[in-house]
Amino acid sequence: MQKAFVLGAGLGTRLKSLTTTLPKPLIPFFQRPLITFAFDHLISLGMREFIVNTHHLPDRYDQAFPDQKYRNCPIRFRHEPVLLETAGGIGNVADLLGNDPCIVYNGDILTDLPLENALKTHQESGNAVTLVLRSSEDARHIAWNPESGKITDIRNLLETGDSGTHQFTGIYLIEPSFVSKIEPGVKMSVIPHFLDLIRDGGAIGGVVADDGNWWDLGDRDSYLEAHAAAGADDAFPRYDNGDPDGTWRQCIHPGATVAADAEITDSAIGAGAEIESGAIVRNSIVWPGGRVAAGAHISRCIVRTGETAGGTLSDLDV
Repeated sequence: MQKAFVLGAGLGTRLKSLTTTLPKPLIPFFQRPLITFAFDHLISLGMREFIVNTHHLPDRYDQAFPDQKYRNCPIRFRHEPVLLETAGGIGNVADLLGNDPCIVYNGDILTDLPLENALKTHQESGNAVTLVLRSSEDARHIAWNPESGKITDIRNLLETGDSGTHQFTGIYLIEPSFVSKIEPGVKMSVIPHFLDLIRDGGAIGGVVADDGNWWDLGDRDSYLEAHAAAGADDAFPRYDNGDPDGTWRQCIHPGATVAADAEITDSAIGAGAEIESGAIVRNSIVWPGGRVAAGAHISRCIVRTGETAGGTLSDLDV
């Protein structure tokens, strides 16, 4: 298995104004686009080719990856003029997947889950699909039988009486036999297809990965909290990310301009950002090219590229 399909087409509606200028997988995480952490994680598992679906602001992916490569691994972008959801997205890249198995990875998560066991289990199981699960999270919608290793229900939609024991991480492994069941061009979630597998004999399994970190950066609170948690964890990420010096986690990019009397605590300041005289920045994220005006006091704010934060602001996106 050497191909990975990274879901990049979502609208990012829970991040509201932050995704008006960038697709969610390209929002900065410290000093790098979020999606590059997914790429690094996948490279550490042996993936050598990426497929990314796009919808919202597709040109931004061209700007982020002008040679359509990441660490010498080709990225093949497939645009969806009409958003096709998860199953539709897979069906839309069926020709790029060919007859190869594939790992599917949500583009808005940040994680260093150990996935080697999931790959091994999937290859040995004969399953069409294997979901990577967590038992230590709150949204437990997947019913999983530890004895058989099979998924038995999802949100009790099959009326088994089991509303769920584990959380789905947004990472799963699929075989060509599963892809062939998806009708191209149809807007549809992957969940009904998972349920069909259960009904048809259970060729869908699960592997629990409770070690490591997992964050869903779906809203601004989780985005800020992941910065705080990952920034404080020197061991994150627990895989080779091609950055042995950890330059990605710099709180202040060397290319930022910061006044000598500005105060910055527990924040991430991007390349080309400006923090002017007397500014106080706490628990905030200033994207590349963002600006905090002289004398401004901001707390838990996110300042986008080309925008200026002034005055006293708290819990706002600028």
